[in-house]
Amino acid sequence: MTEALFRNDAYLTKAEAKIIGVNDRGGLIVDRTVFYPTGGGQPGDSGHVVVDGQTLRIVTAVKGNGDEIVLVPETPAEPTPGTPVIQTIDWDRRYRHMRVHTALHLLSVVIPLPVTGGQISVEKGRLDFDMPTAPEDKQAIEDSLNALVEQDLDVSETWIRDEELLANPALVKTMSVKPPMGHGRVRLVRITKGEREIDLQPCGGTHVRSTREIGQLRLGKVEKKSRLNRRVNVHLAEIPAAG
Repeated sequence: MTEALFRNDAYLTKAEAKIIGVNDRGGLIVDRTVFYPTGGGQPGDSGHVVVDGQTLRIVTAVKGNGDEIVLVPETPAEPTPGTPVIQTIDWDRRYRHMRVHTALHLLSVVIPLPVTGGQISVEKGRLDFDMPTAPEDKQAIEDSLNALVEQDLDVSETWIRDEELLANPALVKTMSVKPPMGHGRVRLVRITKGEREIDLQPCGGTHVRSTREIGQLRLGKVEKKSRLNRRVNVHLAEIPAAG
């Protein structure tokens, strides 16, 4: 089992750990990590680790068996289990993922339709909606998104039992990806302004603490993917993007 340090503190960029195994592709299995593994539309973190005095570039992190998290080095390594390592993530890349991920939660508020898919990158994110007809006013969507950003909403987390989620299926906005269950509890990401709740949904990803950290957003293309599905793209405004 790997302790997911990023789940308690998404702003933690560095941590010590121990190697508890190496898989058949040279991936490093650690007992605790700041590296977020690919999942839920969010890419795995990159960065580096120092092990036995050698610096190894980590290109991504993935989920292993059970609750294991595997760090994938650029060059396969074979350290001995029990060897200590120092991990450091590429913070700029992670922070952009956090900003985009929280922006997508706001997008699901502005467009209150079932979500059929999503993806996050350092420049933009997208959600696919069960949306038979295209939105009439794209500018109104962009304005509503940026208004929520500027409200400096609080982003926090809470946990509920599996049974509570099953009793409240409306919390799950995604039709294609079900929240991880089976461990007894599920993590919810909450966006609030004082006592007013803006959004609450299951999510295992990393987020900023305040919507103001997201910065200005720009609505990109709205693409028709099927008869009932449309893809809505959102860009971090300070990064030039075509679309």
